[in-house]
Amino acid sequence: MKTEKYTLITGASTGLGRELALECAGMGKNLILTALPGEQINRFGLHLTVQFNVQVKTFETDLTKFEAVEQLVQNIDGFEIEILINNAGVGGTKSFLEAKTTYIDQIVLLNMRALVLLTHLLLPVLRKQGKAYILNIASMASFGPMPFKTVYPASKAFVYSFSRGLGAELKGTGVIVSVAHPGGMRTNAEVTRRIESHNRLIRSTTLSTSKVAKICIRQLLKGDELIIPGFMNKISWLILKMVPVWMRLRIMRSTLQKEIEMSNQIVEGDCK
Repeated sequence: MKTEKYTLITGASTGLGRELALECAGMGKNLILTALPGEQINRFGLHLTVQFNVQVKTFETDLTKFEAVEQLVQNIDGFEIEILINNAGVGGTKSFLEAKTTYIDQIVLLNMRALVLLTHLLLPVLRKQGKAYILNIASMASFGPMPFKTVYPASKAFVYSFSRGLGAELKGTGVIVSVAHPGGMRTNAEVTRRIESHNRLIRSTTLSTSKVAKICIRQLLKGDELIIPGFMNKISWLILKMVPVWMRLRIMRSTLQKEIEMSNQIVEGDCK
């Protein structure tokens, strides 16, 4: 009797995570999906089952809580997982001094700790599959420090370093580790406003979440360890390598200050 295999995707209710789930379901892959409570992940899972005739298990959980990661792994004990996609993440643009400690802690716990712990706990299951994949979602922000974001690009640089190091460690085991670095994606109205506040070069790097999902899954299954979706993002990556850090910081400081000012103006307008 053939054992059913599953793809686990965290943060699957909206944005890139949702599109990754749609892409995998369209390929006939059974899914285990997680999302925060109240994000209607159960309804989305039912939709995927009906549309694509795949098995979908859904879990509402807050992965910033240590016990939640362990509980999730216990809940899926016995499932044969062949693909782990660590997509769940959080970020934003704020002055470091004015950011709340809970905001900073959430970035650290979700973007780094949850990703590492889930990977560590599920690696024995992945290794049993003969051939398996891990996809960690980083960001173009991984490739340099950024003022007014500070913790977010640092967390994604961690994801990049962790992924490449783990991938080298697992050579020959049958587990391939890939890390993806998407640029801006117009996932909602607020993010779209932030993207529009940037210069033409940055705006040109944006892709739809569905396009990014297709690229990520295609290159993951090809075994590509470094995934940079979109031609303009690849150009930006090369430019970042050539431009001195001090110059990039000066440009980003000016750009992100404008983004914060625009956000403040929108908030003030909403309050009137």
